[in-house]
Amino acid sequence: MAPFVVLLLLFSSLIHGHAQIEPKNEAFISLLVTQNGLDFVKELLVKKAISSIISLRLRDIEKGANFPVVGNVYMSVSNITIYEIDVASSIVKPGETGVSIVASGVTCNLSMNWYYSYSTWLVPVRISDRGSAEVQVEGMQVDLMLGLENQEGSLKLKLEDCSSYVKDISIKLDGGASWLYQGIVDAFEEQIGSAVENAITKKLKEGISKLDLYLGSLPKEVPVDDHASLNVTFVNNVLLSNSSVGFETNGLFIGRNAFLPIPNFHHKNSEFPVSCAYSSKMLGITVDEAVFNSASGLYYDAKFMHWIVDKIPDQSLLNTAGWRFIVPQLYRKYPNHDMNLNISLSSPPIVDISNQKAGANVFADLTINVLEEHEVIPVACISLVIRASGSVKINGNNLVGAMKLDDFSMSLKWSTIGNLRMYLVQPVVWTLIETVFLPYANSHLSKGFPLPIIHGFTLQEAEIILSDSRVTVCSDVSFSESKKLLFKFFQ
Repeated sequence: MAPFVVLLLLFSSLIHGHAQIEPKNEAFISLLVTQNGLDFVKELLVKKAISSIISLRLRDIEKGANFPVVGNVYMSVSNITIYEIDVASSIVKPGETGVSIVASGVTCNLSMNWYYSYSTWLVPVRISDRGSAEVQVEGMQVDLMLGLENQEGSLKLKLEDCSSYVKDISIKLDGGASWLYQGIVDAFEEQIGSAVENAITKKLKEGISKLDLYLGSLPKEVPVDDHASLNVTFVNNVLLSNSSVGFETNGLFIGRNAFLPIPNFHHKNSEFPVSCAYSSKMLGITVDEAVFNSASGLYYDAKFMHWIVDKIPDQSLLNTAGWRFIVPQLYRKYPNHDMNLNISLSSPPIVDISNQKAGANVFADLTINVLEEHEVIPVACISLVIRASGSVKINGNNLVGAMKLDDFSMSLKWSTIGNLRMYLVQPVVWTLIETVFLPYANSHLSKGFPLPIIHGFTLQEAEIILSDSRVTVCSDVSFSESKKLLFKFFQ
């Protein structure tokens, strides 16, 4: 019954380095659960808690009493089972010390069997009777106070208080001569009310305890692919206000291979992001640009950012004949030779996010290779600076993107075939960037990386806000009833 932890993720700035130590207490992905988000999950959890309490069987109750004339009477009620619960209203309210959940106007219906027996000096045989009864508990209130803290990078859920109170209870007997003994069985009202309070409180405590174990077992890494994971270790304290709950995670890309170096990053802006604080959306997730740059640094250091291009839309450009009028000396020296292109990034791409704009600067070397029998002959290398603008969107629970070419500059780095007329080469390079480099990059960007949303929840109608060094996702969420992992704690 901890709605503010259900939407965990979870989730700023640029200094590229190699083989340095990852910062331990800095947050680059942050999560804000708004009041609407708390209300949404609270409703889900109330329904699941109710379903777990229905069919709950309470302990049997026995009682003996001495009545004038009748004498000693033994009474018992058994098979006391809750079969219906209705919650008139419930609220969840975060505060500085935790999150309070109050369910009020709770009506609880029970069924049970009753039995009594007695003997008197007037009648030498023992008299007994039995039957069934309906019990209605009304005006019940259940109060929870939950605390949440960061314990060595994992979330610790603490039950600060759990109580329930029954205002009124009525018992209606059926069977045998039950109408004669209504007054006797009414003596069980207080004990039955207390049993209901204790049983519901115990069930909720068990659920919170199991949920705490689950939160503690949440992975600190979310796999992105075979080479990288997202570090979702919680850092700093949980941030509580009177209308939201905030979490911070490290959020940087880390290598799944222990030998891969981890780049070092720091924030440009250390304030906790609150872009969705006054939004009607349920959830806000803020991703610092350092997350993207940690990815580019990681893949660069792992030597994944170089490609041999031997197939392109205009295949004629991979034969020296296609360069006959662009670089004549290349054709003269290697007539009608096949070619390939080696594209290697000379440094990690730099992602820059500003107000309403995302961009990237890519530094690459384009090496032109001539193929002669079984030999690859590098003949020229062109340095490129590619400036691209990007778009960001949500696909499922993934943050995905796309980029388009703004402009680029180029210079000859070296050549074994003499000087190149760069103004003639430039249109060819532009074509290669547009038809080879960008489609390849976008094929990977379209997959994106997963935002650490708890299994079963899906972002809905997400809005993207770009601000200084940050991407903020403001979104509602939906829940799939087929995903019951979270709610097993109340079974």
